Amino acid sequence: MSMDKHDNGLDGATGLQSPARRKWLGAGAALGGSLLIGVHLPTRAEDRARNEKPPETAVGHAATTISNQAPGLAHNAFIRIDRDNTVTLIIHKVEMGQGTFTSMPMLLAEELEVDLARVKLEQAPADNNLYSDPLLGGQVTGGSTSVRGAWEPLRQAGAKARTVLIAAAAQRWKVDPASCMARDGAVIHGASGRKLSYGELVDVASQLPLPEQVALKPASQFRLIGKPMKRLDSAAKVDGSAQFGIDVRLPGMLIATVAACPVPGGRLKSVDEAKAMAVPGVKRVLKIDGAVAVLGEHMWAAKQGLAAAAPTWDEGANANLTTAMIVDDMAAASKSKPGAVARNDGNAQQAIAGGKRKIEAVYEAPFLAHATMEPMNCTVRVSKDRCDLWLGTQVPTIAQGAAAKLTGLPDERVQVHNHYIGGGFGRRLEADAVIQAVQFAKQMPDVPIKIVWTREEDVQHDMYRPYYYDRLAAALDEKGMPVAWSHKITGSSIMARFAPPLVKDGVDPDAVEGAKDVPYRIENVHVEYLRHEPPLPTAFWRGVGPTHNIFVVESFIDELAAAAGQDPVSYRRSLLDDGSRISRVLSLAADKAGWGKPLAKVEGRRVGRGISTQFAFGSYLAQVAEVSVGADGDVRVHRVVCAIDCGQVVNPDTVVAQIESGVNFGITAALWNEITVDKGRVQQSNFSDYRMMRINEAPKIEVHIVQSNDKPGGIGEPGTSATAPALTNAIFAATGQRIRKLPVGERLKKGA
Repeated sequence: MSMDKHDNGLDGATGLQSPARRKWLGAGAALGGSLLIGVHLPTRAEDRARNEKPPETAVGHAATTISNQAPGLAHNAFIRIDRDNTVTLIIHKVEMGQGTFTSMPMLLAEELEVDLARVKLEQAPADNNLYSDPLLGGQVTGGSTSVRGAWEPLRQAGAKARTVLIAAAAQRWKVDPASCMARDGAVIHGASGRKLSYGELVDVASQLPLPEQVALKPASQFRLIGKPMKRLDSAAKVDGSAQFGIDVRLPGMLIATVAACPVPGGRLKSVDEAKAMAVPGVKRVLKIDGAVAVLGEHMWAAKQGLAAAAPTWDEGANANLTTAMIVDDMAAASKSKPGAVARNDGNAQQAIAGGKRKIEAVYEAPFLAHATMEPMNCTVRVSKDRCDLWLGTQVPTIAQGAAAKLTGLPDERVQVHNHYIGGGFGRRLEADAVIQAVQFAKQMPDVPIKIVWTREEDVQHDMYRPYYYDRLAAALDEKGMPVAWSHKITGSSIMARFAPPLVKDGVDPDAVEGAKDVPYRIENVHVEYLRHEPPLPTAFWRGVGPTHNIFVVESFIDELAAAAGQDPVSYRRSLLDDGSRISRVLSLAADKAGWGKPLAKVEGRRVGRGISTQFAFGSYLAQVAEVSVGADGDVRVHRVVCAIDCGQVVNPDTVVAQIESGVNFGITAALWNEITVDKGRVQQSNFSDYRMMRINEAPKIEVHIVQSNDKPGGIGEPGTSATAPALTNAIFAATGQRIRKLPVGERLKKGA
C-alpha cells in the first residue's frame, strides 16, 4: 500500500488501515496471502423494481452529480480474508450510533460461517462508483437504509466466499465439495473429520472462480441474524479509543472557531484584527464573504480571540425577518395558491361539500435544529497538489466534491478521512461545514486547521427541518366514518435543492411521505403540496416528511374518531384491512399497553393514553403514549409502548435501542423544540434555550417486535416520527385539548 507524507495509513474511525490508498486487485485475486471477494449490490434499475426508494435518494442523486461517477458497489468493493483467519469488511456506511458497524458484519458473518468477533472493519474511501448504497443511489448514510440495502448483497458475498473456500478444501482433499461444510471459520470434511481453517485455504481459494449464483440460508438456519449481539464498537467508545472527527490531532495543527453573519444572506462588514491578535495564543484572523475565523494554539485562544475581534455585519434584506412573517406568508399562500397534486382518489372536494358532517383543521410544525451531541467540526489541510479532510460525514463523496470544486483539484487528490459520528440526524448530510472550512484553509496552505463550530454558532446557522403549514378537511357519514379526506401541505422543498429532477410535477416526494400514502380506507382522498421557501435554509432531520405528516395524519384521524364518538383504536382498526401488517402492530401495541383499562391515577394530575400508527422507512409501527398533565399544564410522559414490524430483524438489541432513541428524540422535539426568528436572527443558541430531555424525564419504553421473514425495513427514524401524535393524542385524552401546533411547550399553560 502506497503512502505519501500526508497519509499515516490509518482510518480515524476504526484505527485500522484505510483502503483509501490501496490499489485493489480483481475479485478472487490474492493480495499478500489474502482472499478478496467482490460485492455486487443491485443497480438502481434492478433495485427499483422491488424496493421503494426513500426520499434521501435525493442525496444519492447529489452525490452522483457532484462526483460525476455512476453509483455502484461492485467489482472493487471487497471482503478480505487473511492467512491469520481475520475477515475484513470494507464498509460503505458510517457509524453514528445506529449500530451499522455491528449489523452489517452480522450479515456477512452469518453466511460466511465465522465468529462475529473475527470480522474487522475498514471505512471505505470516498468513491461513489464503488461504495454507493443501492437504495439511495450514492455513497450516503441516511434514510434508515443501511441494512435494507445490504440485506441480500452482503449475505451473498459471504455465501460466495464460503462456497469458494469449501471448493478449495475439497480440491486439496480430492473429495466432493458437497461432502464438506463450513463452520466457525474452517472447512470440515464430514466423513473423515479433517479440518482446514480459512486462513490455510486462502492461497488456493484466491485462484478459483467465484460462483455466479449461491443459495442463501433460510431463516430457520440463522445462527447470528435475529439473535441479540453486543455492539462491536462499544468497547472503543467506552475506553476512549474510538476516534470522532473532533478528536483529530495533527502535527502543527491550529484550532479555529467561526462567526458567520447571524442574519441569513448577510455579509461581514468589519473585524478588529488587532484586538484579536493581542489575545495570547491567537495566530491568525481569516475572513470570507459572510464569516470570520480566528485561529489559535487551542480552542480557548480561538474563542477569546473571536470575541475580541467583535465582528460587525451588513445584515441585508432579512434584517427584520420574524417567525410571524414567515408563518403569515405560508398561511396566505396555503389559502390562496393551488398546490401540486400528490394523490387524487375520487372527488374529495365534492364529497366534503356534500358530507353529513365536515371537520376542518390547520396544523403547524416548527423549524427544528439537529443539535448533534458532537459539535460540528472539520479539519482541513490544503496543499498545492492535494486536500485532506478529517471529519465525520454521512456524504463523503459530496464532501470530496465540494472541496475539489473550491480547490480546483481533481476528486482523486481530495482525501476524505471519515470518522465515527457523534450524532448525525441528517445534519451531516450537508457539506456546508466542509465548504466554509476549505474556504478558510485555502488562505493558509500546508497548515492543518481544525475548525470547531460552537454549539451557539451551529444552532444559529443550522440547516433546519422545514416549517410546515397544513390544511385538512374531512367529511363523515351518518356513522361518523370518513368518506372524504383532503390534505394540503405547505413547506419548503429539500429535494428541490438536492435533486431537482426527483421533484416531479411540482411534488416533493419527501414532503408528502406519510400523507400521500395515508393507510386508511377512505374512498375520496386528495393530497397536494405547495412549495414555499423561507429565507432559512432547510434540510433532512431524522425523518423529515414523516416527522410532520404522521403527526398531522394521526392527530386528524384522532379528531375524526372523537367527532364520531368512537374509541381511537377501534376507529382506526375499522379503517384498516384485517390481518394487514399495520393492523397487526396497532392491535399488538394496544394490547401490550392495556388499552381500554383504567390508567393509574397520578395525584393532582390528569392522565390519558394516545395512539398512533404509521408505515414509513419500510417498517410498520404503532405507539401508545401514557401521559399526565398538571394543573399548570406541565406534561410528563410516563410510558411509551411500541409494536414494530420491520421485517427480518438482524440484531434485536439494535432495534430496541433505535426505537428507544427515536422515541426520546421525538418526545423532546414535540414537547420543547422549535427554532424561532426575530430581527433576522435565530433566537435559540444552546441547550439552555433549545431544550433536551433530562434523564429523569425519560419515560419507560417497551418495544415489542413482530417476528417476520419479510425483507428488513428501517429502524433509525420510525420511532421519532410516530411519537408526536401518540403524545398529543394522549394529551387530548387527558385534557380534552387538541394540540395542532408543535411544540406543546407552554400551550397548555396558556390555553393556546
